[in-house]
Amino acid sequence: MRTVKGYGAPSATEPLVPVTIERRDVGPRDVLIAIAYAGICHSDIHTIRGEWGPQTYPLTVGHEIVGVVEEIGSEVTNHAVGDRVGVGCMVNSCRVCDNCQAGQEQYCTGGNVGTYASVDRDGTITQGGYSTHVVVDTDFVLRVPESIPYASAAPLLCAGVTTYSPLRHWNVGPGTKVAVVGLGGLGHMGVKFAVALGAEVTVLSQTLSKKEAGLAMGAQHYYATSDPATFETLENTFDVILNTVSAPIDLNAYLSMLRLDGTLVAVGAPPQPLPLQVFSLFGQRRSFAGSSIGGIPETQEMLDFCAEHGITADTELIDASYINEAYERVLASDVRYRFVIDASTFEAN
Repeated sequence: MRTVKGYGAPSATEPLVPVTIERRDVGPRDVLIAIAYAGICHSDIHTIRGEWGPQTYPLTVGHEIVGVVEEIGSEVTNHAVGDRVGVGCMVNSCRVCDNCQAGQEQYCTGGNVGTYASVDRDGTITQGGYSTHVVVDTDFVLRVPESIPYASAAPLLCAGVTTYSPLRHWNVGPGTKVAVVGLGGLGHMGVKFAVALGAEVTVLSQTLSKKEAGLAMGAQHYYATSDPATFETLENTFDVILNTVSAPIDLNAYLSMLRLDGTLVAVGAPPQPLPLQVFSLFGQRRSFAGSSIGGIPETQEMLDFCAEHGITADTELIDASYINEAYERVLASDVRYRFVIDASTFEAN
């Protein structure tokens, strides 16, 4: 075992503080990564605060990780020392179920091993990327193309693939009308991907305060959902609505905006149940679906797509000492659009 520095939560109600984390020794198929940057995801906050279930503390989160390979195991052939790499939301899976065999490890029927707050193969609780180093199985380490700015690459490992995957699955492309609900960390990536895939893109946000930014990202239309007229104007309009917000919404109102065979896809996860009137689905054979992250092959595809199309996350770089303030700003929607921690600052704390 080796000890590294990081930030973690002592409990669900206390601020994050400097901690030391034990990382396993590099095994034959392991990669030791010196972390350069770690993104802050809303999921980190939900998990830390026990909003998605009880946790084991102290807990270090972070599943948007980019860094440099510092050491490899004797059987590693797909990565080398010095490579630019990334780690997303999972670090292992069963490898043998049908979903894993199909490259859909995020849907592992035995349950994949999350980058944090999961039971690892040695029985310990995984600790995430708010730290200086991490040891990960080589099959769950991604290649980060040189053309993607390093800090901006970190949020792609969660926010990026979480929005890319459903857009690809529901065949978004030229001739498709797509609405993205929310222009935050997930939403701004959804807009960029949908635009790059050739869709006609509309942003649905509570207010028009980010309209200029959304249109600059390539969206053709922008509506305020606080205006009831929006739902009347856009009735029977969209093929796909991508809901990226983690707050409650009126599902039935949003379903009314789908055209025949349209799908409302949830990628944001509010902690409370949302009521659904089944009759909202009948009229136009509409669907309500959920989508998780992407598997390892699709995540690599997404990174390569970003490199090809010049897509990056819009980020605000912070020091480790600012994490708690950053959490409060995330909850207040006061970030455009993703905080990224400079991992070198963990050493100073």
